[in-house]
Parts: sequence; C-alpha cells; structure tokens
Amino acid sequence: MPENLRLAVAVLGHAASVSLYAAPIVTFKRVIRKKSTEEFSCIPYIIGLLNCLLYAWYGLPAVSYKPENFPLATVNGVGIALELSYVLIYFWYASAKGKRKVAMTAIPVLLLFSIIAAVSAFAFHDHRHQKLLVRSIGFGVSVAMYASPLVVMKKVIQTKSVEFMPLPLSVCSFLATLLWLTYGLLIRDIFVAGPCVIGTPLGILQLVIYFNYRKGSAVEEPNKGDTEKGNLEKVGIEIGKLEMNVTNHMNGNFQDVDIEIGKLEMNVTNRMNGITREQCVKGKD
Repeated sequence: MPENLRLAVAVLGHAASVSLYAAPIVTFKRVIRKKSTEEFSCIPYIIGLLNCLLYAWYGLPAVSYKPENFPLATVNGVGIALELSYVLIYFWYASAKGKRKVAMTAIPVLLLFSIIAAVSAFAFHDHRHQKLLVRSIGFGVSVAMYASPLVVMKKVIQTKSVEFMPLPLSVCSFLATLLWLTYGLLIRDIFVAGPCVIGTPLGILQLVIYFNYRKGSAVEEPNKGDTEKGNLEKVGIEIGKLEMNVTNHMNGNFQDVDIEIGKLEMNVTNRMNGITREQCVKGKD
C-alpha cells in the first residue's frame, strides 16, 4: 500500500509539474498578440529554466545510477523546452532595457549550470557525491523558483489588480508543491520535501491574494496608433480654438475701427454744420 501510494503521488506530482511548466502559455499568447511584455517579469522563467536544467541533469545516468530518478530527466526535459521558449519569446518582444535585463540574468544562470555540470561530471567520480552536489544546489534554486512570484505579488498589491498574475499558474504552482511535499515526506527525502515547505505556503498566499484582488482591473495602456490619433485630435481642437480666438479678435478690432470711423465722421459732420451756420449768420448781418 505505501509503495502504491508513493507511486500515485509521484505520477500526480509529475503531471502537476508539467502543468506548472505549461501554465505560462496563456501569458505568452498575450505577449505575442500584443507584441509587448508589458509588466510581466522574466525572473520566474529564467529561474524555472535553471531549476529544470539542474533536475534534468540530476535524473540522467551521469549523476544518478538508479533508474527511479530517470522520470525527473523526462519531466524536466519538457520543462527546459517550455521555459527556454518563454525566455526567448520574452527577449524578442521586450524593450531594449528589457532585453538587457534578460541577458544579464540568463547568461550568468547558464554559466552557473555549465560549471555545476562540469564539476559534478569531472571533479567527482562517485554518484553519491555527484548527487549530493546537484541536489544541494537544486534545493536552493527550487526555493528561489517558488519564491520568485513574490515580485508579482508585490505588484498585485500595489496595483490592486491580478492582471499580471494568471490564476492557472498560481493553481499549478500550489498543486505541484503540495504533491512533491507529500512525496518527499513519504520517501523521507529532505531535498524533495524541503523546497516545497516554502513553496506550498507561497502557493496558498498567491491564491489568497488572487481571490482578494480578482475584481480589480488595471487600466490598459492605449496602443501607439490610438495614442497618435488622440494626439492629432487634440492638436486639431487646439488649432480650431486658436483660429476662433484670432477671428473673434480680428472681428473685435474691425468693430472698434468701424466705431472710431463713425465717431470721426460724426465729428466732421458736426463741425461742417457749425461752420455753415456761422456763415449763414454772417451773411444776414
């Protein structure tokens, strides 16, 4: 019975892990559609890539001589393909600043994995020490992977919107950590259960935050075409107001000129009438 239970939990854990790796597909469909990474962070995907690389390496015969660890290589092989795809898509659609951030994060991560693989393969000649090295570093990376959504949770709390924290990713993260925590406790392996001790509460926290702020909605930024159209409309309105002011001003000036001319004509007429009356009076005298 315990053996069957461990097997069932392991199968469910592998399925949950694949679902966790596949969950960001929804996010990157949006990135491709909008041709922008918006406010999404690249950190969780780069850390996820390193985690998959380490555990895939751990499951290969170069490190693990027992066949029970080989499923780790297959599951995390799928994870490598997906996480690498996410990083490349993010890099393609990121701004110049975003591309620099991806490069400055991803290159050291890949170098770190290369060093770990080289040391474990050539510096140690027994599987026990090889496994201990890879599992120890994988432990820390798994903790970092489960903690990486804290960046997104901070943004959710600041904006009061879950727009950039998709529900499928949060649900899959919680299920995967819960199942692997159970499996690690069943086989009494601290390297399997340890990261999930942190990951499971963080998964619960993600879900609590999501359902607390799910009614909020971030204001979508208008696209470039709409912005330019709005700017042109504003310019047109300002030009219209300016023309109206100029016209009113000119009309006002013309009215003032007409009034002054009328006054001048009246003064001239009155003076001419006065001169004529004086001449008539002198003629009578």
